[in-house]
Amino acid sequence: MSGLTHIDAAGNARMVDVSGKDETVREATAKGRVKMLAETLALISSARAPKGDVLAAARLAGIMAAKKTSDLIPLCHPLALSSVTLDLALNDNETCVDIAATVRTTGRTGVEMEALTAVSVACLTIYDMVKAVDRGMRIEDIRLVAKSGGKSGDFRQA
Repeated sequence: MSGLTHIDAAGNARMVDVSGKDETVREATAKGRVKMLAETLALISSARAPKGDVLAAARLAGIMAAKKTSDLIPLCHPLALSSVTLDLALNDNETCVDIAATVRTTGRTGVEMEALTAVSVACLTIYDMVKAVDRGMRIEDIRLVAKSGGKSGDFRQA
């Protein structure tokens, strides 16, 4: 009907059957950022935020979120993840925290949604932990930047 894999011929939502696909190593990287006041970034950098270590909490939240993606996104396959890494970097020039998440598995479907979910929840955690001092923060530019493995091949974005 629509050409979308999550819609059947009658227009009903469905989980895609991946049982016929080969298992391959799958990896995806997503990025995003939280823009904030310079004072807020300094508070995070100095580990003086009232709620504790913002970057450690965001890293753990992102990892946990990647593992729970199928519980959050309808029709997303539950996957046994091999690796989830989050890199959080303080960017003084643009007064933001840059976040990159890389997720890996060996399976029949990709891990793009897990990487995007990890970045999204890490961004939300940063916002939550310092919102009392900077309500004007902006979560920006969440995107998939790379994926590999599977029939559709590799994807890279600058």
